[in-house]
Amino acid sequence: MKNAFVGKLVCSSLVLLSFIFTAGVVSFAQQPALTAPQQLARDIFKELIEINTTDTPAGDVGKAAEAMAARLMAAGFPADDIRVIGPLRNKRNLVARIHGKGPGKPILFLAHLDVVEALAKDWSPNLDPFKLNEVDGFFYGRGTTDIKEGDTFLITTFIRLKQEGFVPSRDLILMLTADEEGGDSNGVQWLLKEHRDLIDAEYAVNTDAGDFEWQKGKRLLLGMETSEKNYVDFTLEVKSNGGHSSRPGKDNAINRLAAGLVRLGEFDFPVDLNETTRAFFERTASLQDAATAADFRAIVKNPADKAAAARLARSTYFNALMRTTCVATLLEGGHAHNALPQSAKANVNCRMLPDAKLADVENTLKKVLADDRISITVVGDPGTAPASPLHPVLMKKLEEFSKRLYGGIPVVPVMDTGASDGKYLRIGGIPTYGVRGVFMDVDDERAHGKDERVGVKDFYDGVEFYYLFVKSLAE
Repeated sequence: MKNAFVGKLVCSSLVLLSFIFTAGVVSFAQQPALTAPQQLARDIFKELIEINTTDTPAGDVGKAAEAMAARLMAAGFPADDIRVIGPLRNKRNLVARIHGKGPGKPILFLAHLDVVEALAKDWSPNLDPFKLNEVDGFFYGRGTTDIKEGDTFLITTFIRLKQEGFVPSRDLILMLTADEEGGDSNGVQWLLKEHRDLIDAEYAVNTDAGDFEWQKGKRLLLGMETSEKNYVDFTLEVKSNGGHSSRPGKDNAINRLAAGLVRLGEFDFPVDLNETTRAFFERTASLQDAATAADFRAIVKNPADKAAAARLARSTYFNALMRTTCVATLLEGGHAHNALPQSAKANVNCRMLPDAKLADVENTLKKVLADDRISITVVGDPGTAPASPLHPVLMKKLEEFSKRLYGGIPVVPVMDTGASDGKYLRIGGIPTYGVRGVFMDVDDERAHGKDERVGVKDFYDGVEFYYLFVKSLAE
């Protein structure tokens, strides 16, 4: 009996193991093999993620630029059409060109190679920020969403076009820059100043701007960025004679500055819609709940509608789209625990609408602070950039691809509340348009943060989108 039982147990175990093995094989077989372009893109993505391009002693953007130049060379690009250049060895940019058959001015495509610092101790266990980790349908790593996936889309696309022998109607320029995150002027600003001839174009397409949005598993919209708010810092300062803290008077530098900052905190710049933000509110009203949609339409019809503006301003994003904003970000004052302050100082960071004038914003601050003792000084040279006019060809192409690939979701002009390399191109007279190419979850923004990630399927969809998009523009 015992031997019979053991025999049945062994037999059952073999059947179970056979089932498990078979199930495993079936499950593995169901995983689709990567296409040649997908495998190329994955290899490029992995290489870029695993090169540290932070603005630290360990970082080297030049190494990444050289690695991508080597890939272009291997794909058949002549050496004369590839440049790795920059003012510092570890801050070099990549510029490459595919020559076209017509006289039209080139189209420039750009992304940046540098990323913000990431410490392994700040990330989840087993996720090295400088290794490409594929886990549960996501690629993890520093730069997976800002913006090494964009670098990958462009390098993969240019390699595919070159290997196909594709000849565009005009020159196509690829530019991968250093120092967008560090802001030390070794990237696009340096290229515009020192090598304008290499990157001059009719217009530019920037992968580091715009919005391809999905939420709760549903694709929402394709946002083409046409403008950015202009960044400027102001130093506010009050000085006084100070004295012994045992004999305080009413003239206190900290108190005066604080009172002015309270007035600023309660103030809102007027609503001022431009071509882009007006189109945004018009085209996305149908995606909102009924009450928000009504407010979208009301603010487009009448920007002076205070009730609609107040309701929309509850969203910090909608508020930032409607107006210039200024907010205190740093504060310092006094010099001893037992002494009256001789000075108090604050930094106020403003994000100005593209058409706003610096002098007008400064004058508004003076009126709101309402105290001549509070001095106001502009920090540095903000270099305000104009908005790029809506580009009908780009809008039409995106609408065609929306119908072809994404079920006809809305194509929406957007104004970024942050900043990118597009600002300096616009200042330099090259209209620039942000086209993200990859869908991101609006409820899961991780750029610059812990466990940065992009969906694997979203990544491969972006690879194919950018190839088709660039080829369509070039034809």
